[in-house]
Amino acid sequence: MKKGKVIGIVAIKGGVGKTTVASSLAAELANRFGQKVLLVDANYSSPHVAMHMNIDKPAKTIHDVLSGKIRTSNAVHSRYGVDVIPGNEFGSLKFNALKLKDRIKQVQDKYNYVIIDASPSFNDELLSTVIAADSLIMVSTPDTPTLSSSIKTAMLAKHRGTPVHGIIINKIRDPRYELTLADMENETDLPVIARIRDDENLVKALYMRMPITVLKKNSHFSKQMNAIARALTGKHQDIGWFREIFGLKFKPEEVNREIIREYYESPIR
Repeated sequence: MKKGKVIGIVAIKGGVGKTTVASSLAAELANRFGQKVLLVDANYSSPHVAMHMNIDKPAKTIHDVLSGKIRTSNAVHSRYGVDVIPGNEFGSLKFNALKLKDRIKQVQDKYNYVIIDASPSFNDELLSTVIAADSLIMVSTPDTPTLSSSIKTAMLAKHRGTPVHGIIINKIRDPRYELTLADMENETDLPVIARIRDDENLVKALYMRMPITVLKKNSHFSKQMNAIARALTGKHQDIGWFREIFGLKFKPEEVNREIIREYYESPIR
């Protein structure tokens, strides 16, 4: 197996659904597309992947790996078809976040995809993901404060030479009072690859400690994760018979996902 693609899920603001996206996308790639996936919690100061993946008080974590205490493979837990390296919420080990890329390389050839749940802090914690990732996906809510944070992330990624596939606009509630797709793209100079309505199933998924793509496969959120996973695996979009018959146009985010598909389908990759 070739070395897996390392994709960082980033957002410099808590509460936008970054960990939900990371865990759900990892589960979707594994369970619906048959990919071997590693999910890494790189939100070192406030790790939540274990909670989303039903890992209770993990004894071996990314903190142990980055401190040099154990090898990367020894920190892997398996949940919902995904290999997971969780974080230690109460850890006190000294570690070097910038060793993340090297530590992932120890196991990268065992996976098709490595999904990193990044830190929302604009410091070395976030930088470790930007350096380790082959590409990034940003998560934002459609409001000005979060957008300004997204711009900072985009600038950091550009400075480090890490491509950003696009932005997921999450938790859309009332478009009349929220930023539009055009607003987000114009300000960040990045394509929007998904627009996701606030989904009540997410509350239940977090309570059940499982990815929503496992709990509710046909939810709106899960369908959007499926569309992104389809693009990442180089598969064409399923536009449905109704749209095909009546020749309905692609939405802008669907066109943007096709660019991702072509990126990964290219023989140069």
